[in-house]
Amino acid sequence: MFVLEEKIWFWLLLVIPVIILFFLFLIFWQNRTRKKFADSSLLRFLAPNRSRSKPVIKLILIILGLASLVIALVNPKMGTKLETVKREGVDIVFAIDVSKSMDAEDIAPSRLEKSKQLVSQILNTLGSDRVGIIAYAGGAYPQLPITTDYSAARMFLQALNTDMISSQGTAISDAIELATTYYDDEQQTNRVLFIISDGEDHEGNVEDITQQAAEMGIRIYTIGVGTEKGGPIPIKRNGVVQNYKKDNQGETVITKLNPATLQEIANSAEGSYIEGNVTSEVTDRVTEELQNIEKTEFEAKQFADFKSHFQWFLGLALALLFLDIFVLERSTEWIRRLNLFNEHRKKGGKNETE
Repeated sequence: MFVLEEKIWFWLLLVIPVIILFFLFLIFWQNRTRKKFADSSLLRFLAPNRSRSKPVIKLILIILGLASLVIALVNPKMGTKLETVKREGVDIVFAIDVSKSMDAEDIAPSRLEKSKQLVSQILNTLGSDRVGIIAYAGGAYPQLPITTDYSAARMFLQALNTDMISSQGTAISDAIELATTYYDDEQQTNRVLFIISDGEDHEGNVEDITQQAAEMGIRIYTIGVGTEKGGPIPIKRNGVVQNYKKDNQGETVITKLNPATLQEIANSAEGSYIEGNVTSEVTDRVTEELQNIEKTEFEAKQFADFKSHFQWFLGLALALLFLDIFVLERSTEWIRRLNLFNEHRKKGGKNETE
């Protein structure tokens, strides 16, 4: 398994096209200046050993040397073996509401974006816990199974949007039912479900499914995102608000946070309700709640013995740049024989490769 430790250094590769453009401009300027001085036959007579291929070779050496140096700075690492490690943690599933009401901007930048920020910050506070992600609106759909790969969790989290599920509504009961299938019975750990929603457009009676979840040892916490004052639901095209959602009477729909439903769900599954408008308060509260839950041991596989390989690329970069010093712009016999640019000059009445 490869790991690139310092990817930010890849930005230095943008220097390469700048060098190429400068080289082309320099060649153009040199040719134009020479033509003002003398014609091509006279120039060949005055500078018989001038090579057109050597500058290109020097450019290639510089580019390859710079690219190798950049890779060395990135510091590629390779995991040499896969080992099983013991960890203690909690299985955590995030069920995130992606219904259209989550586009409301009564909490900046929007309810859904705020939800994604909350989950991202919670991930930053976790240690060896396993996480999974569910998206739900009129139905619930798995996004990420239980895993210790937080990078994958962040990638799937950022992909969430209100257009991904066509059926609208807030089927919290479906999300809870789907979450019960996420946990691994063979690796029993303490189980936590975070439901992040505005609680509006709630469909169905969730009392039975929350009781079933509680019997399975799943503790449910609900995080309310939005304000009770509420706000309109924007209709956007290419990120620009075109209009606002209206009801059958042509009135603008105002969506409001419904904390009562979320509190009811949390209380029935030995959890609690958390107001989600202030990120720092949410992360502190979640950290406190998780610390109070007894962690159990489980096994996880990971690559170990990562070794840096930057030295190979650093050595190659130094070798290429060192070689560039000894490549002069005068033509040499083996370069003449290669005739890279189909160059010819007359010497002693015969055509000879330069």
